[in-house]
Amino acid sequence: MRTLTGDMRVTEQTIQTLSGAALAGLACPRCGKGKLFQGFLTLRPGCDVCGLDYGFADAGDGPAVFIMFFAGFVVVGAALVTEIVYRPPYWVHAALWLPLILIVTLGPLRPMKGLLIALQFHHKAAEGRLTGREP
Repeated sequence: MRTLTGDMRVTEQTIQTLSGAALAGLACPRCGKGKLFQGFLTLRPGCDVCGLDYGFADAGDGPAVFIMFFAGFVVVGAALVTEIVYRPPYWVHAALWLPLILIVTLGPLRPMKGLLIALQFHHKAAEGRLTGREP
């Protein structure tokens, strides 16, 4: 454990559970106090509170893929049930499902990206390297 300022103590591993990672998804994965994002999905260069460099973080397309699977299941399932039971005109489908698609895709995208970054920090995830081989 290292002391940064006065009474603030920061350890290298503050997230102990998945629920802790989910709660820390929008804050610094080390201290839980600094902001993680500077835009909707743009990461800050580092934590303003503890100084953690966010250069290690690379969530890639993971958050979008998980959310697309979830959103597809919810929206397509609801649209199929609605079509079979009520048989509404196409404009009703558009009025129902376009807003739902926006809500279930854009809403959880930022927290999911934060969660994956927090889990990368917690598990010390890094790029794969081949060791023991000589060219």
